[in-house]
Amino acid sequence: MAKKPDYILFDKDTQAIVYNYQQNAIQRMLDFDHACERKTPSVACIVNPSRDGIHKAFFGTSEILIPMYRTLEEATKKHPQADVMINFASFRSSYATSMEALLNDNIRTVGIIAEGIPERRTRELAEVARQKNKWIIGPATVGGMVAGAFKIGNTAGTIDNIIDSKLYKQGSVGFVSKSGGMSNEMYNIIARNTDGLYEGHAIGGDRYPGSTLVAHLVRMNKNPDIKILVCLGEVGGEDEYQIIDAMKKGEINKPIVCWVTGTCAGMFSSGVQFGHAGARADSNRETANAKNEALKEAGAIVPESFDDFGEKIHKTWKKLGINETEVAKPKVAMDIKAAMAQGLVRKPSNFICTISDDRGEEVTYNNMPLSEIINEGFGIGGVISMLWFRKKLPDYCMRFIELILMVCADHGPAVSGAHNSIVTARAGKDLISSLVSGLLTIGPRFGGALDGAAQSFSEAMDNKLTPFEFVTSMKKKGSNIQGIGHRIKSVQNPDIRVTIIKEFAKKHFPNCDLLDYALEVEKITTSKRNNLILNVDGCIGICFVDMMRSCGAFTTDEANEYVKIGALNGLFVLARAIGFTGHYLDQKRLQQPLYRHPWDDIAFM
Repeated sequence: MAKKPDYILFDKDTQAIVYNYQQNAIQRMLDFDHACERKTPSVACIVNPSRDGIHKAFFGTSEILIPMYRTLEEATKKHPQADVMINFASFRSSYATSMEALLNDNIRTVGIIAEGIPERRTRELAEVARQKNKWIIGPATVGGMVAGAFKIGNTAGTIDNIIDSKLYKQGSVGFVSKSGGMSNEMYNIIARNTDGLYEGHAIGGDRYPGSTLVAHLVRMNKNPDIKILVCLGEVGGEDEYQIIDAMKKGEINKPIVCWVTGTCAGMFSSGVQFGHAGARADSNRETANAKNEALKEAGAIVPESFDDFGEKIHKTWKKLGINETEVAKPKVAMDIKAAMAQGLVRKPSNFICTISDDRGEEVTYNNMPLSEIINEGFGIGGVISMLWFRKKLPDYCMRFIELILMVCADHGPAVSGAHNSIVTARAGKDLISSLVSGLLTIGPRFGGALDGAAQSFSEAMDNKLTPFEFVTSMKKKGSNIQGIGHRIKSVQNPDIRVTIIKEFAKKHFPNCDLLDYALEVEKITTSKRNNLILNVDGCIGICFVDMMRSCGAFTTDEANEYVKIGALNGLFVLARAIGFTGHYLDQKRLQQPLYRHPWDDIAFM
């Protein structure tokens, strides 16, 4: 591949490595690629420190597989053509991961999305980038783009906004600002008043960003395809005076339309902070009015207010006599879920289920909410107490076992075990065959985390590891913490089943030492991602250990032994057998025919 000129950051061949598993941002990049008629996806691979493997995504109407690696080193070795890293790491780890990218010979541009990186750290990154002739966009940015070629993450918003702003084709305007939100607005203003954007960047609102407004303007000034420069500055800092110096030196000699926001600050009696860390004037020289006046004196085209910004851009563009090339608006495929939500398509269901429904806030059994079943006293007796543990447990222990069985009895027809039982029943097989086909799916990924969670949390607490030390040790091992994490539920959208189990334990158990320990672990994991909550498997296993250790019926060695031999997973197996049997009877009663999976739901690759 031919080396790009220094003034070109991105083109239609640019590929990026996305750091952290940001599925929505990746899909938006690929949708933009399709709208621009790119031949190859702009996402070469993903770095996901949690796991490797593949990510399946849409490229137009086709599905593609994007490789996923645990380290940036491996990713760059496997994809040496990718010279951009888009860093979605949190502010805690963005510095280290961005520095690693800057020190990697393959990476030329780093986009840092995170906010809150200490200024000193950002200045260190910027200095390394300067020494190595590399570029940083951010931190605290939505990103940047070259129209019709490449964009970073969520830059420019939805595909509808991208099409409305003509970003699927190359224009002649180079734009830079600090604000990501205003960048999206400016792309639309530029599209309505010119032939469209060529290149645009939001450098981020920090006081010391990784790259400056003037650096991008000087670089874009060298690009013969960019005819006009547009800049949106803001109150505070000296950035606009650097632009003026570049104009005087001849480093910027193309028409430049510039406006500095924050002129209303003069109406206030004291200094005003406008959201961004750098958007505060500490002297009259840093006010928006002073900078707008200085830009005008230097020869920049400065509107009277933001309201006529678009008009000034339009007049400047018209004077150049540029003929706009018409390009047909691309047709972008709509996801089936979005089309169904708008009533544009009908999709026949493949399953019929009349016994449970897990689509609402809590699972229902025969249209009766789980919490209502529990509150009305549905139950099982102390048979398990006698057969499994060979002793009569206190009343609250037996009711806790009943509670577990009711909570775990069923969770709808879509999970793997119920699915297997239904398919087997529709094949004409008997109850035992249908039940066993469902039970065989129970394992580490489905229902089998009770013992694992109970054992790992117990060992950590018994070995006197602090919650932070436990989380850190698991991270060093590269192991997920069993019992932590949920695909749908989160801190803001809690799992009602977990709430019920915790409330019962807190109310009835003599102590909940392990549960309290797990909740401290949860505080750490949810600070990293809000769906890393204590899930129902983990909550049951942990609370069951508390029950055994505090009820007086077990020694500590006995309690540990029952965890090791799989008694807790046995609770899940027994509970789910109730539901699997129900699904078998439901399918027989409905006389459902042989099931065959539809071709359109299979990715043939």
